[in-house]
Amino acid sequence: MTGASSGIGAEFARALAARGSDLVLVARRQDRLTTLAQELERSHGIHCRTVAWDLSEESSGRRLREVVPEQIDLVVNNAGFAVQGPFADGDADDFERLIAVDIRAVVDICSAFLPDMIDRSTGTIVNVASTTAFQPVPSLAVYAAAKAFVLRFSQSLWYEAAQHGVRVFALNPGPTRTEFFDVIGDSATATGSYQTAADVVATAMRTLDARRSRPQVISGRQNTVQAIAAGLVPARVLLPTLARMLH
Repeated sequence: MTGASSGIGAEFARALAARGSDLVLVARRQDRLTTLAQELERSHGIHCRTVAWDLSEESSGRRLREVVPEQIDLVVNNAGFAVQGPFADGDADDFERLIAVDIRAVVDICSAFLPDMIDRSTGTIVNVASTTAFQPVPSLAVYAAAKAFVLRFSQSLWYEAAQHGVRVFALNPGPTRTEFFDVIGDSATATGSYQTAADVVATAMRTLDARRSRPQVISGRQNTVQAIAAGLVPARVLLPTLARMLH
């Protein structure tokens, strides 16, 4: 599980540990990983392995697979971050790192772990996208485009993997009260309605438990309605409206 040190990743870890799953927790901050692992091992009697890893580095997924060679039944690609503000004012290095973490690492990790799942005809990959994947978002141009990639990529893998008994789906949270908005600010959301990380993970767990495989799921009824509505509104109307709401 990537991005496991806080927010949705940490809640995923808690939910899975409560079900008795051993975990491999991946994030950049070793101190937080250690604290979380100790909490989960103490509370649930499971084993947690921690891997401090920077997913912005090249070939991160393949190198991670070398570090974690054992059989993995569930991969959660949760790590990600955003750059907020007018694109022309942004820093090219920040955009490069966003693409590396939010797109390249997701593809690389799926490439590293999916073949083994297909060979065994079992396993699941959850790629955390966002409701921004359903429309362009001024001031979050690169992030929204990156999450649109994750959504479409996951949908394609859902079909391909299903032929082999393996599940892949995109989890699409809306605004969620985590460190994400502490970093980029509340102005990056067009709605004042936030879910908690626990709400988002509960949606994911219901999807994991469902008999029928789905290519994507949106967390929250209001977020679902907004995502569907965004696809029905012409871009020339939607974009100015979003721009006004985000400033």
